[in-house]
Amino acid sequence: MDMITQIVTREDVTAMIIQAKKQAGLTWEGIAETIGMSPVWTHSAAMGMNAMPAEKADAFVGALSLPPEASAVLQESPTKIWEQTVPTDPCIYRFYEIVGVYGPTLKALIHEKFGDGIMSAIDFDMTVVRVENPKGDRVKVEMSGKYLAYNSW
Repeated sequence: MDMITQIVTREDVTAMIIQAKKQAGLTWEGIAETIGMSPVWTHSAAMGMNAMPAEKADAFVGALSLPPEASAVLQESPTKIWEQTVPTDPCIYRFYEIVGVYGPTLKALIHEKFGDGIMSAIDFDMTVVRVENPKGDRVKVEMSGKYLAYNSW
């Protein structure tokens, strides 16, 4: 086999992950538990938005019975590129809408409580929970990011 036929791309690995997960009947929560990470981080890293540490990539590859070369791809630092300016998937669009409508409010409240700065998306965690409600179950998304003050010159 020559060098070119051995190359596995990020897109190849993503397709393998989706297929393997489906064939095995796994959930993101189950995979995350197996590798000792959160479901949010596990999915994001599996889709190429975060790099996996070597031990997590190896555990992930083992859990989904992926080829060993997939581990190196999962460890690569990603280039985070969104495919379109305004998302068209209804679920993703609603988050886009939330940021559009409440983004300035969140910014103002963060500045009021902490000062001029941002919430980190690197030192960050997020959970998604189903909350039963007689009027219809609710989606609870909780985000926690380290506060980072802007440097003063």
